[in-house]
Formats: sequence, structure tokens, C-alpha cells
Amino acid sequence: MMKFCLLALIFLSLALTTRAQAYESTIQYEKKKQAAIAIDVAYPPEAVENAFIQRMEKLGYKPKIEKGILNRDKGFLVFKNAYVTDISSDRMDYIVKVERKSRKESDEAVLYLVISRGSENAINKMDAFDIGSAKSYINNMLPDIEAANLELQIKAQEEIVAKAEKRLKTLQDDKIDLENKLAANVKEQEDTRKEIETQKQNLGVLQGKRREN
Repeated sequence: MMKFCLLALIFLSLALTTRAQAYESTIQYEKKKQAAIAIDVAYPPEAVENAFIQRMEKLGYKPKIEKGILNRDKGFLVFKNAYVTDISSDRMDYIVKVERKSRKESDEAVLYLVISRGSENAINKMDAFDIGSAKSYINNMLPDIEAANLELQIKAQEEIVAKAEKRLKTLQDDKIDLENKLAANVKEQEDTRKEIETQKQNLGVLQGKRREN
């Protein structure tokens, strides 16, 4: 029993240490390589991006989204002059890019965070404490990302349900239409039988006249 508990503690420790952790990296932005804080997460890029946007919106900041076919920075989210006390006591520009980890891994993403002041990359001048604060901020986003991913799953499931309900409604309408057509067919058959009997009687009268002549 003691051995089992010890093994359980070891596996738990390994799980905690292998949990996604932020690290220092680089990313191309504004035609140059920028120092960035990054993290790899086992969630779709849309969930990761939504989580960051929602966090910043709670602080009152909305992103400018880089767009344009020829824009090399397309997809970056730029939060200008934002005040994020968990990272810095100064106002900074927070520039975010979320990418799929690879073409094969659509449910895994990499989040890059570039922090700048004006035209200068602030990460290059941060000390170890500030770098640690930025990493902690990213690490602490995991519950937000999980919640954002759940919302995406709920939305997707709602769309599946709505699509199935729409299909059922179409089938029900088709059933009513078919039942109406069937009822009309039954009536028309009955009317046709009566018509046939009437015409047969008329034919018999005519054929009787032939014999008389």
C-alpha cells in the first residue's frame, strides 16, 4: 500500500512538472525578430486567442487586429498602451499571436506575447523578476483557455443540435405533406372507382342497344 501511494505521488509530481509552462522565445513582427514570451497549450488556437482577448477586455482593452492579404503581420492582436499590473506597473503595448503548433496538430497551439513600449521591445530590457511576472501571467491563463475552449465546444454542440432540430422539422413537414398527398390520393382513388362504375354502366347501356339492333 505504501509503495502504491509513493508511485501515485511520483506520477502526480511528474504531471505537475510537465504541465505547460511559459518560456522565452522569438517571433517575426514588424519585419524583425522580436523577443517574446510563449507557451504551448493543448487547445485549439481559437480558444487560446479568445481567452486572451477576454482577459484584456475585462481590463477595458480591445485589440487592433492586423489584417490584409499582403500584411506580413496578419493575425497579430495589438493592445495599445495597456495597463496590466500583473506584468508591469507601466503602460505597455501587448502584441499577441496564436498559431497552430503544426499542420497535423489542430488542437494544439502556441501563444506568443511581445511586450513593447513605443517602438522598442520591452522584454529585452526586463529583469528576471519582470520576465517571471510575464511568464506567470501566461501560465495563469490556462483556466481561462480551458473555459474559452468549453464555450467553443458548447457553441459547436448547439449548432449540431440546431441543425438536427431543423432537419427533424423538415422531415415532419415532409411527413405532413406526404400524409396530405396520401389522403388526396385515397380520395382520388375512391372518386375514380365511382367514375369507373358510372362509365361501366353507361357502357353496358350502349352495348345493350347493340344487341337490340
